[in-house]
Amino acid sequence: MFHPATMSRCVFQVLIRRRFPCHKFGHQSSLSPPYVSLLRRLHDGGSEVPDLSSFPPNMIRNFSIIAHVDHGKSTLADRILEFTGAISKDIKNKQVLDKLQVERERGITVKAQTASIIYEHQGQKYLLNLIDTPGHVDFSYEVSRSLSACEGAILLVDANQGIQAQTVANFYLAFTNDLTIIPVLNKIDLKTANPEAVKEQMFTLFEIDPDEVLQVSAKLGKGVTAVLDAVVKNVPSPAVKCNINTPLRILLFDSWFDRYRGVVCLTLVVDGSMKKGDYITSSHSGKTYEVKDLGILTPQETPIPHLYTGQVGYFTANIRDTKDALVGDTFHQRGAQCQPLQGFRQAKPMVFAGVYPMDQREHTALKAAIDRLCLNDGSVTVQTEASSALGQGWRLGFLGLLHIDVFNQRLEQEQGAQVITTTPSVPYKVRIRGARAIRDYRGDEVMVTNPTLWPDTNVIVETSEPFVLGTIIAPDDYLGAIIGLCQERRGVQQEIRNLDASRIIMMYKLPLNEIVIDFFDTLKSMTSGYATFDYEDLGFELSTLEKLDILLNGHPVPELSTIVHSSQARKIGKSMCEKLKDTLPKQMFQIAIQACIGSNILARTNIKAVRKDVLAKCYGGDITRKMKLLKRQAEGKKRMKMYGNIEVPKETFIDILKR
Repeated sequence: MFHPATMSRCVFQVLIRRRFPCHKFGHQSSLSPPYVSLLRRLHDGGSEVPDLSSFPPNMIRNFSIIAHVDHGKSTLADRILEFTGAISKDIKNKQVLDKLQVERERGITVKAQTASIIYEHQGQKYLLNLIDTPGHVDFSYEVSRSLSACEGAILLVDANQGIQAQTVANFYLAFTNDLTIIPVLNKIDLKTANPEAVKEQMFTLFEIDPDEVLQVSAKLGKGVTAVLDAVVKNVPSPAVKCNINTPLRILLFDSWFDRYRGVVCLTLVVDGSMKKGDYITSSHSGKTYEVKDLGILTPQETPIPHLYTGQVGYFTANIRDTKDALVGDTFHQRGAQCQPLQGFRQAKPMVFAGVYPMDQREHTALKAAIDRLCLNDGSVTVQTEASSALGQGWRLGFLGLLHIDVFNQRLEQEQGAQVITTTPSVPYKVRIRGARAIRDYRGDEVMVTNPTLWPDTNVIVETSEPFVLGTIIAPDDYLGAIIGLCQERRGVQQEIRNLDASRIIMMYKLPLNEIVIDFFDTLKSMTSGYATFDYEDLGFELSTLEKLDILLNGHPVPELSTIVHSSQARKIGKSMCEKLKDTLPKQMFQIAIQACIGSNILARTNIKAVRKDVLAKCYGGDITRKMKLLKRQAEGKKRMKMYGNIEVPKETFIDILKR
């Protein structure tokens, strides 16, 4: 099996030079829920429930399954659960650990899910804690948190498609967490599978010995035993992280809301033990709670009387306020002195979008729904904001566009909420000058997530925008088209090399604002769906940014303002003017739509006035009568244009601001 310590010095230095995202727990953390499984039937068909104390930490193995999207992670997890007796063998067992409705509808894993299983190896029973992780880049926070909870990872690669962009990213996440990596090829039963070529790719990119790569068919269940044996043999146990002879300390690393029980906390017992009826205190809030119920996941919730050192399970304590269940918090015995455990590194939002209720009367209900979903998804940030057009709402921070779509779908399906989501935007940094400006903005550097909060031009010293390092893997036939697309999006080429005889791997430094909307869709279209894309944060870099305003007859509309790069301002301004021309209702007078930066007009279009035929009743007579009527009409329209207000309908804002 592959371990980072076996990597050659040159490859190690190359990997370290790259800046891979890694959200680590503290060194005490070993967070794969749950350690103890109350399986009612073992492999021999017996009905005995195993003793919880019969699994010391050295008989436990924690591992995750990591892979690119649609490479078979959930299918392999299903076969492992069936083989070990955690679930019955049934052709209907598909995506057993994908419990959310959105996961089953989209066929992707959104939330990392866990299950504890018992596996007998060479006459000895082991407790294996399996974590099925998402494969999309927008849910990399779930992957990194899961890897920090394990000592090993199964790197699953499709034997037909080969290594993809997220495969590379997940490998580096496991590498930076110093995990033992078990390479596995899936879908070897396909006629188009080419295991030898994929093994060569793994050796070229990761220096993984082809002889150590296991081959499985998760659909047919072929090779599952070899994978489990490799986990037991090669993945280290969490024995060094547990201490039963010290006072209770538990680490909260996930939670969800139950309308009857309140907040359900998923925790790791780092020190001591816990039972029903104990009183525990939160290090974050200082509040004390009585443990009402506790148990473990098998993968269903299974109540048990105790949780021991090294075990992972859930507990309820009648916690009704979602703010009291802070992910990363440490709970300890009431009245005991406790050194809080090192918590989690907060996920960094990459994309921001405004969320408003369809009806302002639902504002309170929507706020409660967002709080409950954020309890289960700690990577979402929330700030209140208001719009004169859409009313009271929130500015939410996400990890990507798919993250926004999934969050909105969960709001609708799980909470029954109807929302309006504005166009996604990215955060910008602005450095300002002047004592008054610094006092007004509380510092000389401002983080702007909403264009309406952009500082005045005369106080701006410099502006910065976020950049990412994008990794593209595609057939070499599309090399020219991909280079053209990246250059159009202000990309800077970092590296291009061959992955094998027919595929290339490309690395570009790209502005996040240029890829957040339609970059991936365009890339897929021009490569006939063969290209894969992944990116990682590179931080902020100086850039020439401007605030683009939209004027209607000379009056600005703040809700339509946006932040653009100076080289793209005219193109974006013209596009917005044309879209408004097709969306705004006509008036009795002409409407001038302008896109401007400061006093500089970049684009303009007009909506012609609705014409009333004042000559309809003139069947004859002198021409002066007709001229008189037309002159009176022109004077009236001129007065209307001077004093009339253009009311932009809410539907227009929705059409423009909605994705």
